[in-house]
Amino acid sequence: MTNPGDKTRHRGPGPKDKKLFGPEEIPLLRSAVSELSWLLTRGYPIDASLALVGNRYDLVQRQRIAVRRCACSDQQLASRLERQRSLQEAEGKILWVDGFNHVITLETALGGGAVLRGRDGCLRDLAELRGSYRIVAETAPALDLLLQTLGDSHPSEVHLLLDRPVSNSGRLRSLLLESARGLPFDLQVELVPDPDPLLVGVAKKDILIATADSVILDACGGWVDLLEGLALDKAWILDLGEGVRPENSPS
Repeated sequence: MTNPGDKTRHRGPGPKDKKLFGPEEIPLLRSAVSELSWLLTRGYPIDASLALVGNRYDLVQRQRIAVRRCACSDQQLASRLERQRSLQEAEGKILWVDGFNHVITLETALGGGAVLRGRDGCLRDLAELRGSYRIVAETAPALDLLLQTLGDSHPSEVHLLLDRPVSNSGRLRSLLLESARGLPFDLQVELVPDPDPLLVGVAKKDILIATADSVILDACGGWVDLLEGLALDKAWILDLGEGVRPENSPS
């Protein structure tokens, strides 16, 4: 696919990320994830708990975002893992995909930005969408990788949801449909006001959800990790869940 993105724009690391997430910071951040998860397990509210942990470790805002996205309570972790299905189990099923959630994480990975592996094993980026999205140099290869992964999972059909209010969502939809020509499954790319309630509301045996969004994961039915096992050898993956997840969880 020809890359239509702005080749001068990349989904790369933040200007201070090499320092904020350098090797010397990783043990500290893992400890912060562990302590935040401990507090959440005991029912303490997320905002107050993050403030307490962030102040203790003197974390800046971007580090606090990373810790928040990687932590979860023991109860959340157990529930997520119980409902997780393997990619092999997606064969013949209908997949509902959280579009921007996957596209931006893949763009970030391909652009050399920091990608977080959380306590539940899922990969997440540090981006904050806030209603604005730009096509970048990494968009085309990210879409190709996403569609290839979907094809390898052999679903019967795929509903990929994009947030209509987000800028350039219509353009991204067109790029996805263009890239998907000839794929061995039916792809529906849908612009919706808010994908979250739709993804949460689908709970049928023949339908699986693909997302790494914590809010959706805590409320949806069966789900798959589409990025599991992807060959992202050159990606900058920060495993902040190491030592904070049970032995039988993804790694």
